[in-house]
Amino acid sequence: MRVDDLRPYIYGTHDGGKTWQEISAGLPQDAPVNAVREDPLQRGLLYAATEHAVWVSFDGGAHWRSLQYNLPHTSMRDVIVKDDDLIVATHGRSFWILDDIAPLRELAANAGKTTPILFVPASAWRVRRSTNTDTPLPPDEPAGENPPDGAIIDYNLLHDANGPITLEISDSNGTLLRRYSSEDPVAPTPEQLRTNLIPPYWPQMRGPLPTTAGMHRWVWELRSVAPTAAHYDYPISAVPHRTPLTPLGPVVLPGSYTVRLTVDGHSESQPLVVKMDPRVQVSAAELESLHTAQVAMATSLDALAKAALAAHSVSEQLTAPQNSVLTAQLAPYRDALKNLLSGSATGATKHKPGIDDVTEEATQLYGQFEQADAAPTKALLDATAHVEAEGKEVLPGWEEFRQNQLPTLNGILRNANRPAINLDKAPSDMPSQGDED
Repeated sequence: MRVDDLRPYIYGTHDGGKTWQEISAGLPQDAPVNAVREDPLQRGLLYAATEHAVWVSFDGGAHWRSLQYNLPHTSMRDVIVKDDDLIVATHGRSFWILDDIAPLRELAANAGKTTPILFVPASAWRVRRSTNTDTPLPPDEPAGENPPDGAIIDYNLLHDANGPITLEISDSNGTLLRRYSSEDPVAPTPEQLRTNLIPPYWPQMRGPLPTTAGMHRWVWELRSVAPTAAHYDYPISAVPHRTPLTPLGPVVLPGSYTVRLTVDGHSESQPLVVKMDPRVQVSAAELESLHTAQVAMATSLDALAKAALAAHSVSEQLTAPQNSVLTAQLAPYRDALKNLLSGSATGATKHKPGIDDVTEEATQLYGQFEQADAAPTKALLDATAHVEAEGKEVLPGWEEFRQNQLPTLNGILRNANRPAINLDKAPSDMPSQGDED
């Protein structure tokens, strides 16, 4: 019986029970303790279930910290560790499981460390994101939440970072696949959120890496950098607050990767293992051929889309002037851009494709590689080879314009007291698929 004493009482012994010391410092004084467990793998790592919350100690009970998070404020009757998970039994509010407590074990093992800690990531499963063919449930519909898509990366900063921090993922050959920074912009932007014709709770928000003291979590979606595209869209297979813009980067192969965190000039690296979805029966050779073809198509799409965006930007900046002399001077360049983008007739029935046409083909074919984890068909490989050949046909025309004609064009504009062409300026609009320029 508690006889109206609601204070927490936890005692520990280091001499087999001959003497005991109270180890409840830091616990609320109005919440009795119902259960205390020591982690079976990490000495000194304790978990306490109280009348209001769950607590953790990294130093054998000398100090306690809350593990409340999204737990209900109710009586926590018992707590137990099962493998790498912490399981809590509540009074009338179900069982709760904290997945993967390996970071807590590392914190206890690294007590007193004075540099940032990059925790060893748990193995990640190469599982494709939602393939639902309909829109998601409305936000007011009760539903469970699945784990994030990708590898979960945790790091701990002992103090606010003095400068930018970076998180890099490389493959087993040392090739850099992704790089995140504390200087990355927020995406999508508020303007993009306003103009997208989708519910505001659909998009996945991405921002800079956190630089403040404490624990932080980042998710790598198991993909390399996404190719540049003329258009980005949200798929109908949306997941509330987790729907990314497509096209996405090529999905990586199962295997070993390296995660590297750099803070204030200090770097730490940890291994990351990516495992194949056990439900998918495909050979390593077939998966490798799919990945190779997707990476090649991503490279082609990136080059084509960059050329298309730049050419459209130049075309928009060549607005028709009121000066008839300048209009005549700019006409050849406008015509050249139109032919580059839309193509031109090479005979009575033959039409040379333009950059827009080939970019649209590449976009559609790249999407085909997302359909299944299987070796690409001969028809798909033939189509991608055809698009790559067309890309080699149209891209030199843009490079010739950029390197040889653009300097002359800028000279004409400067002589007319007009601003030079800015290739970094994004076009205000691009023709939608199926539209003609």
